[in-house]
Amino acid sequence: MTTATTALLPGATHHRVDVNGTHLHYVAAGTDGSPVLLVHGFPETWWTFHKVIPLLAANHRVFAVDLRGFGDSDTGPGEHDSATSAEDLHQLIERLDVGPMHVTGQDISGATVFRLATTHPLDARSLTAIEMGLPGFGLEALADVTHGGAWHIGVLAAPGIAELLLSGREREFLGQFAFPAMSATPGAITDADLDEFVRTYSRPGGFRGASGLYRSMLREGADITALAAAHPLTMPVLAVGAGGGGFTADTLAHVVAGDLRSVTLDGVGHYVAMEAPNVLAATLVDFFRSIDSR
Repeated sequence: MTTATTALLPGATHHRVDVNGTHLHYVAAGTDGSPVLLVHGFPETWWTFHKVIPLLAANHRVFAVDLRGFGDSDTGPGEHDSATSAEDLHQLIERLDVGPMHVTGQDISGATVFRLATTHPLDARSLTAIEMGLPGFGLEALADVTHGGAWHIGVLAAPGIAELLLSGREREFLGQFAFPAMSATPGAITDADLDEFVRTYSRPGGFRGASGLYRSMLREGADITALAAAHPLTMPVLAVGAGGGGFTADTLAHVVAGDLRSVTLDGVGHYVAMEAPNVLAATLVDFFRSIDSR
């Protein structure tokens, strides 16, 4: 079944699919080449990849998903933790029936895509981590405000507090704090981008997905470290660092048993796909080509 959203991207189609007790929205583009799954972070949706999708679609079949509780996916009650979201993605990949995918995730989707790759390794042709950490490997420190951590993580992780404090103030929160605080590229996030993100986070339950993943992040460190010990990643892995420097690569070095590559994009902030889409797309295409040519 297809659906339209406010944000339309030429050459891409919008879809909804029933998986794991929820309805996921995703965007598809491209007709040839190995399949790519793009998974956003916070405060984002599939739209964070809208500049990258056409560049990848020239050589790949591209699918960009809204995780449950985000974007135009359902925000109904239930678990919104990383384990549930990973199972959502597994079932989505099964439904797409295009074979193993180049799974590409960023930011707070880290534990979700890591769980997908460890529990369903046949789903992932490769794994790319963009500005991403993992619980149990230092990510929790980002919530420690006494040592420079971010206050908004605690706000989002506390049940009901995001709705209490941010409802009706989505534009101010996103436009005056979240994006400016972690972007290094003036003008990269436009008013039109902000309109689209505000549209979806303003829905009833629009912060439910983010709240669930942040709560999950703060309690699942032992689970993630156990998964990493029992099932280190054996598919090719690419770490893309930018505003966070080497944090992504340093994290993945603890959980990868196979081929780990890394790149750092100087002068780029946290929102790599919107700040440096051409460089990111070229980096991804080169990485995917090196795998597909084997």
